[in-house]
Amino acid sequence: MRHGFIKTAAGTPKIQVADCVYNAGEILKLIRQMETEGAKIMAFPELCITGYTCQDLFWQTLLLDSAKEQLVWLAGETSQVDALIIVGLPWEYNGKLYNVAAVLNRGKILGLVPKTNLPNYAEYYEARHFTPADPETHMVTIGEENVPFGTKLLFSCPQMPGMKVAVEICEDLWVPNPPSVGHALAGANVIVNLSAGDEITGKDTYRRELVKGQSARLICGYIYATAGEGESSTDLVFGGHNLICENGSILKEAKRFINETIYGDLDIRRLVTERRKMTTYPAADTTGYQEIAFALEKEETKLTRTFPRKPFVPSGKEEREKRCDEILTIQAMGLKKRLEHTHSQSAVIGISGGLDSTLALLVTARAFDFLGMPREKITAVTMPCFGTTDRTYRNACDLTEKLGATLREVDIREAVTIHFRDIGHDMENHDVTYENCQARERTQVIMDIANQTGGMVIGTGDLSELALGWATYNGDHMSMYAVNTSIPKTLVRHLVRYYADTCEDDRLSEILLDILDTPVSPELLPPKDGEIAQKTEDLVGPYELHDFFLYYMLRAGYEPDKIFRIAVQTFEGVYDREVILKWLKNFYRRFFMQQFKRSCLPDGPKVGTVAVSPRGDLRMSSDSCVRIWMDQVEKLS
Repeated sequence: MRHGFIKTAAGTPKIQVADCVYNAGEILKLIRQMETEGAKIMAFPELCITGYTCQDLFWQTLLLDSAKEQLVWLAGETSQVDALIIVGLPWEYNGKLYNVAAVLNRGKILGLVPKTNLPNYAEYYEARHFTPADPETHMVTIGEENVPFGTKLLFSCPQMPGMKVAVEICEDLWVPNPPSVGHALAGANVIVNLSAGDEITGKDTYRRELVKGQSARLICGYIYATAGEGESSTDLVFGGHNLICENGSILKEAKRFINETIYGDLDIRRLVTERRKMTTYPAADTTGYQEIAFALEKEETKLTRTFPRKPFVPSGKEEREKRCDEILTIQAMGLKKRLEHTHSQSAVIGISGGLDSTLALLVTARAFDFLGMPREKITAVTMPCFGTTDRTYRNACDLTEKLGATLREVDIREAVTIHFRDIGHDMENHDVTYENCQARERTQVIMDIANQTGGMVIGTGDLSELALGWATYNGDHMSMYAVNTSIPKTLVRHLVRYYADTCEDDRLSEILLDILDTPVSPELLPPKDGEIAQKTEDLVGPYELHDFFLYYMLRAGYEPDKIFRIAVQTFEGVYDREVILKWLKNFYRRFFMQQFKRSCLPDGPKVGTVAVSPRGDLRMSSDSCVRIWMDQVEKLS
């Protein structure tokens, strides 16, 4: 459970209707399997001890007594099982019958949660047999124990600080005001739903979206265990469509009709962090709720959960293409508004033949199309200097021509050489001054050309560079509107690739593909044998690592050792532990040290859930100390 992860399971036993002894035995078999897999929260279907489809047999005292006996037997048989176990059965209380979830831990029955909303429409006739839950919590006697009976029960674990578990049953989720809403407002961040929904055409899609959406709305983990094969097929078929979701994402989904047990690692600490960050999420109000403690051994969860290597980039082709088009439109619409507001007659871009300036030019072309302005009013300025290669120069020129923009070339070698002379810098000293003089000269040139043409300078720098401070202060760091400011480098690549794949001009596509194949470089050092000598990722580290670190630091609120743990797992076979640790240290050092550059960023559109604008997502002092983060990083190995 280190780092806040806890393994959960949802299982569907193959039951026999009304055979409580058999069913309890099948449930126990699944508990043993779940225990072997390390599950700490185990969920089973609604009324699984008897079967959901007992119909009028629910009026038989013998069935009710057998169900109760088997619940007690299950509790005894699981006294050494290190887990919270939730099973369903009918329960008689005060002369009425209730559909309940029994919560077990280490041989004890901690509570009984009755169903609130009883469907009595279409194929459902639950009101014929059961009574809706009373809003009050009562006590019932089971053996020699007094057990709380009510809907307002929260189950917490001292060994897992922050985690609170609550239960609702099937239809409770499908109504306008589910009990889980109240549970979440009382502090529950794991909701377990014991269900027995039958399968009809298309219902699985609605169920999936319902569970996923509820987990997002409540910022919680949601474990949905439902009935499957073994239930009566007199009129209905049950599919065992189990789901485990977390804050709008499906961690695991069972295949229907095979009674599959699924496992999912919930990240409780992230859920707590998300709720804390969201100011519209109210503080927990436990009025009327009873909190019940349960025990788990504290141990490290063996993660089966996976993390995408490129968290900013959708994995599916269809979704990725849709997202790319949406992002390009957001960028272009932001620029369109700024050009309109400033009555700009042109846009000026420093074009290098690299990815970032390519994306900025593509976006600017789209913005001009939206405005109905001719693309000739876009001035793309190539400014060759000491590090420019033939390949990037040619691509910059060809790209500008194919997009219909105006190409302007300003060779800055002489101007930079004179500047070196003026400040007394040795041309053979290829230090940071040598590099930054070129970057600042380029910015001066395009700013002045923007003045000449009545336009504005379009910034090209991306989110990854801003996170690392990989920008020359008052050089490429500065512009009049920065269209790439919240686009991470890994996403820049996919946006350019999307444009290449969808444009109708084969030559334009060819140019874009060659740009994609060019090493990322600021080209500020002289080439070696005509090839790029300065590769950014050799200097600051692989951008796919830095984007991974950035996402889980800012979006998920993970601490360094948690990021390291999931990075080692995610990039196994790609980077070894030492390489990941090296660049993680570099990431934290640069992120904190370079905040001053982010504190004075130009305007630019936010397109995703992570951004570093001082006017938006990231309010951070430029003098924040990295010590406690680096202390944790230094302890890693």
